[in-house]
Amino acid sequence: MAEFDTSRSAVCTLFEGHYHYGVGALVNSLYRHGFRGVVWVGYRGDLPPWARTARRTPSGYDLEVASGCIVRFLPLLTEIFFSNYKPYFMLDLWDRYGLEAERLFYFDPDIVVKCRWSFFEEWVDTGVALCLDGAYAHMPATHPFRRQWQAFACRHGLQVRRCPDEYYNGGFIGVRREHRALLEAWRTLMEAVREEGINIASFKNFEGYNIGDRSHPFYVADQDMLNLSVMVTDVPLSVMGTDAMDFTGAGFTMSHAVDAPKPWKKNFLWLLLKRGRLPVLADAEFLKYIDGPIRLYSPLRLRLKRLNYLASKAVGTFYHRH
Repeated sequence: MAEFDTSRSAVCTLFEGHYHYGVGALVNSLYRHGFRGVVWVGYRGDLPPWARTARRTPSGYDLEVASGCIVRFLPLLTEIFFSNYKPYFMLDLWDRYGLEAERLFYFDPDIVVKCRWSFFEEWVDTGVALCLDGAYAHMPATHPFRRQWQAFACRHGLQVRRCPDEYYNGGFIGVRREHRALLEAWRTLMEAVREEGINIASFKNFEGYNIGDRSHPFYVADQDMLNLSVMVTDVPLSVMGTDAMDFTGAGFTMSHAVDAPKPWKKNFLWLLLKRGRLPVLADAEFLKYIDGPIRLYSPLRLRLKRLNYLASKAVGTFYHRH
């Protein structure tokens, strides 16, 4: 197995089920943009089909996908919904699994990286790396959610130290070990949410709250509590705009496929003809990273997937002109 420096940076993600396609594309994008090291993957269920050659280890499975890049699979027993498990997992990597890296990055498994990996290291060295959310990028300091979050924090013994007017997406975060206080606050807040009757084992299955839409201050518990964790800590931040995840144009950093169905589940031509839905930028970016070093599809399926996308683009252009 190749030797490489594990003290600089590590990446982690969480997946179950068909999201293994997204994990494979994420790893491919990382490798092709210069990442070398370990990608820690927490999972439930089965290993991906593309990881059949993974080597058994005391804690899980290791797969060397290319020289200097290992995917380390860790089976997880938690019942917590994975979106809500991010701070637990990141802290466990340092505290339970012996992670050496000073920098730790979490990416959702529906993100691919678009630029040189060294940029991400430069970014997190200036503060906790965060991106503005595509739907609610601006959330004033006097927003009713922030007032409700502040009261919630006070109930659980946490003091608000700052009140930004930005709202951050929970799909990506980069943290240096010295700034782990933000992750600790995030985990504490998720436990507080659970104490108040919200079932964090499910995405939208709440006990004791009538949560039907975004009007509730805990509607997206993991993301809302990430934003509150910023409020109750004073670690330095380094924030990029909505372009950073391709929510708006001119992005160079990463592409986040937030909509359903995910790119790997889409029949692009069918969606266009039946529902009038054109492919989006995140679809195109995903398709760039499905063929190596991890091969997510057979050569035939790979060709058909790309032809389906190209056909939908061509037909969409025809309809647009007419």
